[in-house]
Amino acid sequence: MNNHPIVKFTILVTSNPASKQSNATAYQFCHAALKAGHLISGVFFYLDGVLTASNLVSPATDEINLPSLWAELAYQYDFPLEVCVSASLRRGIINEQEAEQLDLAHFNLKTPFVLSGLGQLAELSANCDRLMQF
Repeated sequence: MNNHPIVKFTILVTSNPASKQSNATAYQFCHAALKAGHLISGVFFYLDGVLTASNLVSPATDEINLPSLWAELAYQYDFPLEVCVSASLRRGIINEQEAEQLDLAHFNLKTPFVLSGLGQLAELSANCDRLMQF
């Protein structure tokens, strides 16, 4: 029996999944916290962290696919993957609605990632016990 209190975390990911270890560390932290019985209120991707939401990421077969791992974890434990819309648009991460509004031929936001604003980060932060930045 676990006598430790359940902690509800919000995770802020600001690092590029292809070039910084901290994005993978954030995923590993979430996985371990959830396995230990804690909760994730949501993960917010900001700055270069938004690159995690690209559906066009195709790592080599001997590398991990962080976008897919994040998506699987979010589905399994039912928490949102929020992506800063401003940072995303600057880095070419576009959902279908934004592509239509901007008259772009394609979109590449991976499901279940969703575009949102910094207000969503504030809301996630207000509804958690701990905010962790990676």
